[in-house]
Amino acid sequence: MEQIKKALPIRIEIASRLRKAIYSREYDSGDELSLTDVASMLGVSRTPVREAFQALAEEGLITLRMNRGAVVNSIDRKFIRDCFEMRILLETEAAGRAAVNGMKTDDILPELEAMSESPGRISREHYESLNEDIHMRIWDAAGNMKLKRYLMELWNGPSTGHSMAESSQHYILSTHEHIAILEAIRDSSPERARQAMTGHITRSMHNILAKYPE
Repeated sequence: MEQIKKALPIRIEIASRLRKAIYSREYDSGDELSLTDVASMLGVSRTPVREAFQALAEEGLITLRMNRGAVVNSIDRKFIRDCFEMRILLETEAAGRAAVNGMKTDDILPELEAMSESPGRISREHYESLNEDIHMRIWDAAGNMKLKRYLMELWNGPSTGHSMAESSQHYILSTHEHIAILEAIRDSSPERARQAMTGHITRSMHNILAKYPE
């Protein structure tokens, strides 16, 4: 995991990094997580890591151990599906509301279109920053703070594979999906925005499910 440099609240960002690592099996069932090690890896203090651990424990992803950090729980395909189905329900609604509320897209669509024409220039760092920015803008434009809070608690960042080839392919497909979502929002078409967001998150779910046996 890379050090924290993002716009989300730090506890949320740490939880999202760990959630993604567990979903993608970078950390597998039974692996131990140390507060000190995670804090050092991410370049943060132990306090927000402890808060992130607590949130992940409440989700059922890890089990806290007294003065010993935590251990990763066993995660199966149903757990992944349940989490992503909640994201689909909430984030498609956010996209539809953003379309109705007139979210501005003219400052970000040209950048995405340029990226789609030169996919070899999409770096991991830039894509992840832009991906987070797009989703957060949509959450904000939905105009419901409760909805935004729930979405932040489910956030796991890009659902990419471990290899560079898998990641690059995801960046390319995701860029086209983001363009479709934002064009629908620009055109004040809530149903198109919902459909585009559903496809986007569903594909991300399948990326994760591919790591788990049937």
